[in-house]
Amino acid sequence: MVLFGSIVNGLTIISGALLGKLLNRIPEGIKGTVMQAIGLAVIVLGLQMGFKSENFLIVIISLVCGAAIGEVLMLDHRLNQAGLLLERKIGKENSETSISQGFVTATLIFVIGAMGIIGALDSGIRGNHEVLLTKSIIDGVTALILTTTLGIGVIFSAVPVVMYQGAIALFATQIDRFVPKEWMDAFIVEMTSVGGIMIFAIGLNLLGLTKIRVANLLPSLLMVGLLITFIQYF
Repeated sequence: MVLFGSIVNGLTIISGALLGKLLNRIPEGIKGTVMQAIGLAVIVLGLQMGFKSENFLIVIISLVCGAAIGEVLMLDHRLNQAGLLLERKIGKENSETSISQGFVTATLIFVIGAMGIIGALDSGIRGNHEVLLTKSIIDGVTALILTTTLGIGVIFSAVPVVMYQGAIALFATQIDRFVPKEWMDAFIVEMTSVGGIMIFAIGLNLLGLTKIRVANLLPSLLMVGLLITFIQYF
C-alpha cells in the first residue's frame, strides 16, 4: 500500500498529541526546559542538513527566490489563518498558547525536511516504508512534547503531513517515467540543505530568539527543483 507510511505517520502524530493532552499537568519548568532542548536539537539537525549541499549557490538562490514568492503569497499568514479558523471553531484553550500556534509550529516541524520527502519517494518508488516509519516514531514523541506546551492544535498537523507525504508517494509511483536518476539525486542533496536551513530557523523560533516566517520560505523547495532542471538541461 503506497500510502501506508504516510498514514502511520499521521496516526502517530495524533496518538502523541492525545497522550500529550493527558499529560498537560507537567510542571511549567519541565515544559520550558524540554522545549528548549527540542529547539536546540532542531537547530543541530538543521545545521547537519544544511551542510550537505554540493552547490551552495543553488541553496542561496532558492531561498532568496522562495522567500520572495512566499512573502507575495503570504503563506505564513494563510497558514496562521487556517489555525485561527480551527481555533474559532473549537474554542481557545485555557492556556497561553493557541490552537493556531500549535498547528503552525507542528506543521512546519513535521512537514519541512528531507526525511518526509525521501521517505515518501521511497514508499512510492520501491514500496519501502522504513524511512517514514522511523519518522513516525520521531514525530509521535515530538507531538507529545509539543502538545504539553503548545496545546491540542498540534493534533491537526497530522492532516497536512498525510496529504503532503501521500501526494509525493503517489507522484513517485510514476516519477521514473519522466525524471532522470541524476536529477533526483541532485534534487535530494540540495533540497536537504534548503530544508535544513528552514529547520534551523524553526529551532531559533522555538527558543524564542527570532520570529522568522518560515512558512514563507517553503517555495524554496520548488525553486531547488527548477534550478536543478535548468542546470541539468541548459
